[in-house]
Parts: sequence; C-alpha cells; structure tokens
Amino acid sequence: MLRRALQNTGWLMSARAVNAVLSLVYLALATRELGPERFGLFVIAFTFAQLVVGLSSFQTWQSIIRWGQDEDDRKTATGFALALDGVTILVGTTVAALVLGFAGDWLLLPEKMRFPTFLFTVASLLAIRSTPTGLLRLHDRYARAALADATTSIVRVVGAVVVIFVHPSIQSFLIVWGAAEVATAAMYWWLAASTEPIHWRRISLTRLPRERRAAGEKAWSFVAGTSLTGMLSIASRQLLVLLTGVLGGPALAGIYRVASQLGEGLLKLAQALLRAVYPELVRNPQGAKLLVGKITRIAAFTGVLVIAFGLLAGEWIITAIAGEDYLAAFWPMLVLAAAASLELAGASLEALLVARGQAITNFLIRAVPLAVGLAALPWLIGLFGAMGAALVVLGTSMVSVTGFALMVRRRLSDAPLEASGTSA
Repeated sequence: MLRRALQNTGWLMSARAVNAVLSLVYLALATRELGPERFGLFVIAFTFAQLVVGLSSFQTWQSIIRWGQDEDDRKTATGFALALDGVTILVGTTVAALVLGFAGDWLLLPEKMRFPTFLFTVASLLAIRSTPTGLLRLHDRYARAALADATTSIVRVVGAVVVIFVHPSIQSFLIVWGAAEVATAAMYWWLAASTEPIHWRRISLTRLPRERRAAGEKAWSFVAGTSLTGMLSIASRQLLVLLTGVLGGPALAGIYRVASQLGEGLLKLAQALLRAVYPELVRNPQGAKLLVGKITRIAAFTGVLVIAFGLLAGEWIITAIAGEDYLAAFWPMLVLAAAASLELAGASLEALLVARGQAITNFLIRAVPLAVGLAALPWLIGLFGAMGAALVVLGTSMVSVTGFALMVRRRLSDAPLEASGTSA
C-alpha cells in the first residue's frame, strides 16, 4: 500500500515538478514585463477568479472515489459529481457578476479590467476538473493526470512569450491564463473519457444521496465536509492574496504572490500526497495507521530540507526570477515554506480523517484558526506588510495540523478502523 501510494504521489509530483519549473518561467515573464504595480493588478484579477472557483466548487473527486468502487455505483457517483459541477458554474458566475458589478472599486480593479476579469472567472469555472480527476484516480491513472496537469504551465509559458512580442498588457495575460485553464480541463476530460465512458445520463443531485441514505450513509454530510474543507484550503490562500492587495495596495499583492508562488511549493506536494494517499486509505483502512506514520516521517524530513534550501538560496532565486523589486518577498517566502512544510506533514493525517468519515471535523479544525487569522489580518498587514499575511498562513497551519494529529491519535486509540464505506 505504501509503495503504491508513493508511486501515485510520484506521478502527481512529476507534473508538479514540470509545472514548478515552467511556473518560474512564466512568473519571470509576467513580473518583469508588467512591473510591481501592474503585476499586482493582474494578481488581484487572477486571485479573484480563483477565489470564486474555490468558494463555489465541490471536492467531487473524493465522492467518486468513496462511492465509485463498483461499476454501477460509479455511474451514479459520476452523475452526482457532474450535477454538483453544474451548481458550481451557475453559482460562481452569478457571484462574480454581482461582486464585479457592485464592488469593483473595493477590489481596486479599474473599470476597463472588470469585464476581462469576469470572462476569466467564467473560463475558470467552466474549467473545473475535479470530476475527471476523480475518475482517473479511481483507476490509478496518475500518469494521465500528470500529463493533463502539465498542460497548464505549457500553455502559460508559450502564451506569455507570444504576449510579450505582440501586446503585453494585463488583459493579454488574463487571456493566456484563461486559455491554459480551458486547455487543461479539455485534456482532463479527454483522458478520463478514454479511461471510462462518462455517464452523462445519470446526472442527478438526488439519486446518490437517496441510495446512500438507504445504505445508512449521509451523503450530503460527507459532501459538505469535504467541500468546506476544500474551500478553506484553496480559497483561504486566495483570499489572503486578495485582502493583501485591498489592504496594502496592488504592489504589495504582487510581492505576496511572488512569495507564495515560491514558498508554497511544498503545499502543492501536500495536496498531491493527500490525493494519492486517500484512495489507499479507503481501499485498505486496516493498514492506515502504518501508512500514515511512514508518510508523515518522510514529509517532515522533506520539509526541513526545503526550508534550509530557501534560507541559503532564497534571495538569489527571487532576484533571478522576478528582479530586485520583489526582494521584500524573501521572508514571507520562508514563512510560507514553513507553513507548507507543516501542511505536508499533516496531509496524510487529514486524508485519514476524511477516509474515516470525519470531513466535518476536518473543516472545523481548519475554519476556527483561519477565522481568527483573518480577523487579525488588517492589524498584521499594517505592522508587517506581506509578512503579516504569511504569518496568518503559518499560524493557521500550526493549529490545524496539531488538531489533525490530536484527532487521529484519539480516533485510533478509541476504536479499530471501520470499513471504508461506514461513516465514523
């Protein structure tokens, strides 16, 4: 089980590695071409779209893995996931239109940027790919998922080079980033459909919950818990970038974005680890304790190495990629790397709790410290600038991962692991 989990993580990280290298290229192109102020406005527009997607989307891949272990159930689970995707697109588009129409000034977006930002948000919503991701992971097609993930950075790099020579503007970069999202989603759906036919006729928001209720499970409780946790994990960081710009100005948002892009590389590894480990915990709950312990130790060691590397080479990396105008990102970058290291160590713990039906518990463990951090954000940014936002991330991660560890310890000591299909 450990070997397969690490192999699947390896495929996920191969795509992350390609994206990490290429992201440095397109980050360098965008930061140097636009400069701190215009890059900050681009970051605000991009982050707004990602925040809308994060707040309105569901973690449908987890539903497919949990309820799609046999063929007929998989058809129903896929139809349920597709229906949830439809809700995401409808709700997200409506929210984006209302916010940009009535609160564009609060976002510091000039009038001419609001419609392009809305179009980019719609493209990002149409490009959600949690459902095909779940189908690929269910069949252990992590190599195909890695190929699809690499599409994003390839399109961004090629598009950024073209934009620089043709028409370098914020709107042009938004077009390229939107095209990359759509291209990646198209690749995911094509690869998923070639793995297994997509069961479009089973689209329904009620069929799966009704069948699970008859089996003694609360499907909506699981969906709510995983989705709320996903919202916090994705949207909280996007919200911090957006609020940093609103409270400190576009240039500060740009600096914080550079810090987060360089410092949160481990967070992507943590997310990849969670996605690779979760199916194994569902399939073999009896071996969960051993698997989680081994992976947590590997993750902790990896995190220490990355932070040490950041201390030694961080300033040189920032100067080489973004330029000296962004050197203020150095310490926030290290703080975010430390937070990501904690998330990496806690990823398998979080996956274990989700596999045991503790999705709502996970949400609460993340939500409470995040709420406290967001309440303190204006004061922290006023005192420390971009470092203040990074400290919120670090504090939230420290409390959350500690909570995961305590909860896992209590659950493992209270009772033996249940079967994967039973809510705890």
